Amino acid sequence: MRLAADEKGVYAHIMADIHSGDGPQELCTCSALRRATRAVTTTYDAALRPVGLRVTQFAILRLLQRLGPTPVTRLAAEAALERTTMGRNLDPLERRGLVRIAPGAADARERVVVLTEAGGEAIAAATPYWRDAQARINARVEPAAVAALADALTSVS
Repeated sequence: MRLAADEKGVYAHIMADIHSGDGPQELCTCSALRRATRAVTTTYDAALRPVGLRVTQFAILRLLQRLGPTPVTRLAAEAALERTTMGRNLDPLERRGLVRIAPGAADARERVVVLTEAGGEAIAAATPYWRDAQARINARVEPAAVAALADALTSVS
């Protein structure tokens, strides 16, 4: 099957054309996982749209709820994101008043992220929508299979 560039992105289109010799075309694991990840992200983003959050934002808010006030660097590490990417993800949350970013107590250069009351309320409002998306995904893919895949791929470097 040939992927249309506008349908699956240029990267997936290029990777679909990789051919390993005279045999059948080999599936690119990276492309397949990227497509699956985009589909799952789209499902969660659509579910969370009524509360104005994306799944990445919801995940950050829940992480802050669990960790409490956290330096941006640690928050990024916990979320498996680059620090600069975390900063870009925090900007809209801060503008909406869902998080507050303050200087660290011990080091004023450190930026500490705090979940606000409005952020807690956003989590409460979004959770039923997230659970609905989670149930729809879990109906198609066994949660144990997702956990096994995540465990297997976490050690790949």
